Amino acid sequence: MVAARLATAAVGVAGSLAVSVVAWQVFDLPVFVLAVPFVPFLFRRRRGERSSPRTRQCPECGFTTRTPSVTHCPHDGAELD
Repeated sequence: MVAARLATAAVGVAGSLAVSVVAWQVFDLPVFVLAVPFVPFLFRRRRGERSSPRTRQCPECGFTTRTPSVTHCPHDGAELD
């Protein structure tokens, strides 16, 4: 996962520098475009593609969890909704 993020960041920096060089050559103006902060938006997954577990809540005390194996509240033993 970290290697993929590092590769994406490296490609973003290289692309930004390439755009800067092209802009400098075409417009004869030193423009430095760094689009690195926008790279995660280009490659993020949509909500429907993720398979995150749903949140379950205790009706008595409000305890919440996303762990699928937890079926009852650790505080009062009530079944989670």
